[in-house]
Amino acid sequence: MRLNSVDEVFDLMATRADGSYGLAGVTQLEHALQSAALAVERDLGDALVIAALLHDIGHLAVAKDVSLADQGIDDRHEDAGPAMLADVFGPEVTEPIRLHVDAKRYLCAVEADYFGRLAPDSVRSLKLQGGPMSADEVAAFAGNPAIKAAADLRRIDDDAKTPGLDVPGLEAYRSMAEGLAKPAI
Repeated sequence: MRLNSVDEVFDLMATRADGSYGLAGVTQLEHALQSAALAVERDLGDALVIAALLHDIGHLAVAKDVSLADQGIDDRHEDAGPAMLADVFGPEVTEPIRLHVDAKRYLCAVEADYFGRLAPDSVRSLKLQGGPMSADEVAAFAGNPAIKAAADLRRIDDDAKTPGLDVPGLEAYRSMAEGLAKPAI
C-alpha cells in the first residue's frame, strides 16, 4: 500500500488506527498522538514530530487491529511504513521511522538499563526483531547519520503509552505534515 498525499495519510490514521496498541491500554491512534505530542514537548523539530506521529503506520498496512506479534510474526512495520510514506515525505520523516526498531535493538545493546524499561509487548517484539544488536551491528549502526533521530523516536515510542492522556488530535498536525510533504507531481 502506497499513500500519495497527506490527506490519504491522515485518512488512514483516522479510519484504521483505532485498534489496540499492544498491551498498553491505548489505541494505535492514541499512541501516535502521544508520540507526536512528546516530540513537540521535547522540541525535536517538525520532521521528528511527524515521524513520531506516523512511526507505526506500517502496522496498518496489513489490516485494522491485527497483532501479528501475538502470532509470533514480525510484520516489519519499520519497512512497511516508510514504503507507504515514500511518495509523500522525504527521508527527514521516513528515515527515523525506518530505523526506530533498529534503535530499540541498539539501545538494548549499549545501555545497561534500557531493556528493563521496555513494556512486555516491546520485549516480545524485540525477540521477533532479532534481539539486542551484536557488537558488529552496534558498530555499524553507530555510524548512521540518523542515529540521534532514531534513538529520540525510539524513546518517544517507549513513553507514549499512557491511557487517557489528553493530547492534541490528529488535525493539529496536518499543516505541519503539509509543510513537510513533497511537492505534488
